[in-house]
Amino acid sequence: MSDAPIAGPSAPATRSLSSISGTSQTLLGGDWPVKAADAVERLVDTIRSKTTGPAIVASRLLVYGLVAIVLALIAAVLLLTLLVRLFVSICQGQVWLADLVMGGLFSFAGLMLWRRRTA
Repeated sequence: MSDAPIAGPSAPATRSLSSISGTSQTLLGGDWPVKAADAVERLVDTIRSKTTGPAIVASRLLVYGLVAIVLALIAAVLLLTLLVRLFVSICQGQVWLADLVMGGLFSFAGLMLWRRRTA
């Protein structure tokens, strides 16, 4: 007698597991889990770059802008203090004269800015 299965209506159709897995590997490719993970990672990176990327840029701009404004204000105050001290030393200690000159300069600058506002 032979060892071959009996071909007939009562014999169940059997396939070996290696033939099923071999078929799926040829249809999908042997590295489909890696490709699927890469696709998910690309999708997540794309969504992240379109949502959190602009938010990070905006927050950095806001923080650096505020730091720059604060530093500019500090520099302006120090510069004005230096200017007043310089005028006081030029006027040989006559503080009223230095105040008069600085007040005149600031009034003139304010009037010029006020004229530009209405023009």
